[in-house]
Amino acid sequence: MEQPNEELTAESLKELGNKAVKDNKLSEAILHYTAAIKLDPQNHVLYSNRSFVHLLMKHYFLALTDAKETITLSPLWPKGHFRKGEVEYATSQYIDAYESYQEALRLKPQDSVILLALDNVGKQIMRQKKMDKEIPWVGAGLGIIMGVSLLVAEYVTSRALTHPLLMSFITIIMSLSGYGIARFWRAYVKGQQRSLLDAPLELLNDLGGKEEEEQENKRRTPRYTKSQARMRYRKGKS
Repeated sequence: MEQPNEELTAESLKELGNKAVKDNKLSEAILHYTAAIKLDPQNHVLYSNRSFVHLLMKHYFLALTDAKETITLSPLWPKGHFRKGEVEYATSQYIDAYESYQEALRLKPQDSVILLALDNVGKQIMRQKKMDKEIPWVGAGLGIIMGVSLLVAEYVTSRALTHPLLMSFITIIMSLSGYGIARFWRAYVKGQQRSLLDAPLELLNDLGGKEEEEQENKRRTPRYTKSQARMRYRKGKS
């Protein structure tokens, strides 16, 4: 006779999730951790583990949400802050990641993993600042080259020299245009990186659908005045 299966607990589901991660079955791991959280919603480790898997799957919004919930449930646990920093690092939010790693290090001083993460993110911050300074001027330089190239092409085709003031004006305009386009491009790239942490469209649609359903239920619920409510109460008692 077969023995009945033991009832699954939050701990056993967590172990199933951990095994699924080792086997690279990430979607399965998410299901196990989510089921465990339903049984033990105050367990910060479960949120941390699920955050890690969401990060591996590049579900950055969900990974950050779980990391923040980890910190809310256990603010003095360094791994929660480290998880948050990992998501921010993966989405190029390097200053935010640096602050998260710093908080993790404050709670767990001299940890080699956190120190390495801080070193890496510090290098990325310096690289990002360097690019912010240099790329617009590279754009300006390309603008000058394009302006001069246009003038040379005009001379080759028409065999006539452009007025010096007009040459200067065209060169300046092309240089400023290149500078502006380069700055716009850097802002666009940063915006795209920040958007990685936005809620997925399907999740927003689900939330919107739930709100509409709640509003519809409210509209369908009959409203009574205080006197009508008292009358209904009396009838119910009689």
